[in-house]
Amino acid sequence: MKPRNLLALGLGGAALGLLLVEPSLAQAPAVEPAVTAAAPVPNKGDTAWMLISAVLVLLMTVPGLALFYGGLVRTKNMLSVLTQVFAIASIVCLLWVTYGYSLAFTNGGGLNDFVGGFSKAFLKGVDPNSVAATFSNGVVIPEYVYICFQMTFAMITPGLIVGAFAERMKFSALIVFTILWVTLIYFPMAHMVWYWGGPDVFADAARKLAAAGGEANAAAKAEYDAVIGDAGMLFKWGALDFAGGTVVHINAGIAGLVGCLMLGKRIGYGRDLLAPHSLTMTTIGASLLWVGWFGFNAGSNLEANGTTGLAMINTFVATAAAAVSWLFVEWAAKGKPSLLGMLSGAIAGLVAVTPAAGFAGPMGSIVLGLVAGAACFVMCSTVKNALGYDDSLDVFGVHCIGGIIGALATGILVSTDLGGAGIPDYTTKPGELTLGAYDMMAQLIVQAKAVGFTILWSGIGSAILYKLVDLTIGLRVTQEEEREGLDIADHGERAYNY
Repeated sequence: MKPRNLLALGLGGAALGLLLVEPSLAQAPAVEPAVTAAAPVPNKGDTAWMLISAVLVLLMTVPGLALFYGGLVRTKNMLSVLTQVFAIASIVCLLWVTYGYSLAFTNGGGLNDFVGGFSKAFLKGVDPNSVAATFSNGVVIPEYVYICFQMTFAMITPGLIVGAFAERMKFSALIVFTILWVTLIYFPMAHMVWYWGGPDVFADAARKLAAAGGEANAAAKAEYDAVIGDAGMLFKWGALDFAGGTVVHINAGIAGLVGCLMLGKRIGYGRDLLAPHSLTMTTIGASLLWVGWFGFNAGSNLEANGTTGLAMINTFVATAAAAVSWLFVEWAAKGKPSLLGMLSGAIAGLVAVTPAAGFAGPMGSIVLGLVAGAACFVMCSTVKNALGYDDSLDVFGVHCIGGIIGALATGILVSTDLGGAGIPDYTTKPGELTLGAYDMMAQLIVQAKAVGFTILWSGIGSAILYKLVDLTIGLRVTQEEEREGLDIADHGERAYNY
């Protein structure tokens, strides 16, 4: 017999002997390598929607806000307002990618409750393959898209402040103030309200805690607490702000009030006619704001699904309700319905529904719009005249008051009993979005705390920054420049050459 055949016979006999000794070896299955869950990849539909939403929010700023504000000032200041809004948007865009995104949406170490760090300064570590979480388990969007979307929020917020002291602030002072304000007020505020790990991170930590036993339980609990704790302070409070009631509107509105008080009234305020020079331009701007606000509110869901549709319909009906509310309240109070009043009401409705857009039901949003339109009319007419402050374009009366109404109402309208969407819970059933426990009074208290904190944070911080700029380069133009108009005094050109 050949050696090869002897070897085969020997190996076969050895195998047969092993099976006789341990028959279970014949039934042992093949061991396969562990299969890890595939990382989620962006959906093209979600990505496309978020790209469009980012552009819509940019449209709100330029030309929407610029034309809305520009039409409300006198002819001699039209170009200055256009320049201010466009310059602010451009500067903040650059600040955002340099360090703003990192301060808003990364872990800030010991200061993480208030602000992020610099781990993603200059967009370090971000590439076309990196992703950002949404509000659904297993759903992500490209991080570059998320950066662009959030950048447009940062671009418009300081632009809103301009309307409070329009026609009297130095352009150089405005630029310095804007850089300081977004760095020290806006970026931390965005972090405190919107920074968290995302649903998948929460679900993974909850799964590990549920599976851990014995000595491993303590370690899993510590890891779970660290994950839940890696969020901004207002987020951990449980404050609800779907699209920026606190971060954008109350924040900018109170900064505007502080600014107009510190700069003082315009020359001739309360004596001369300081009427808008073009309500046509204001109408175009307001219409563009409404269109762009669908990106602002519905885009804040970060994906294209039913909640996006809810935010969209709420942005329709709350705006319409507030416009109608202001129109008829003014008609009853002053005897005539005005175009400017209706446009102001529409903006008030948009502001009020911003924090509630993805939480309230459509009927609740209509009620919210009706209340906001009437309340903001009273603030911009009766209260403003009684107190005598010169908030040129009613930034405080519309944005801050509308934002406060919306933020507080969100705590009520989120209730499923009132048609709301309820409060999301990502940890009770890890990997599945469920509704969390809801107590109306407890949620109202949380919302009120968030509103109060925002007013103090922005009000005190803005006052310090205004004073700092005033002591260094001065806030206000001279009386001669103010009378001549900022178009010529600051920029050496006119909006119109007839």
